Amino acid sequence: MSPVKIFGREPSAILGLVAMAVQFVSAFVIEVDQDTQALVNAVAAAVVGLIVAAMVKDGSLLAAITGFAQAALALGMNLGLDWSADRQAAAMAAITLLAQFYLVRDRVTAPVPAGALHPSA
Repeated sequence: MSPVKIFGREPSAILGLVAMAVQFVSAFVIEVDQDTQALVNAVAAAVVGLIVAAMVKDGSLLAAITGFAQAALALGMNLGLDWSADRQAAAMAAITLLAQFYLVRDRVTAPVPAGALHPSA
């Protein structure tokens, strides 16, 4: 089986290109601080992870989306987002619930037919 490719390249090559572009722009075009560079690289890694999960099609998209959300939340907290633990938990619960609703609900079938649960009259 061949590895997953994006634009004919492996995901690590795409991430390397993004990191190199960020460093080049930071060095020669505009001044970009380390926090912004970290943000761009983290978002690129998360997006590539989502793309790979969607391309693999083995049911890992839900895990990829919730992992992306957790990474984004952690990065946001590191860069100055000031949310309480309760607010963070509520945000992650909402993201997980929405992702499950859209990604799992229509792909799961009940082990018993709908009519089998109602007693016959």
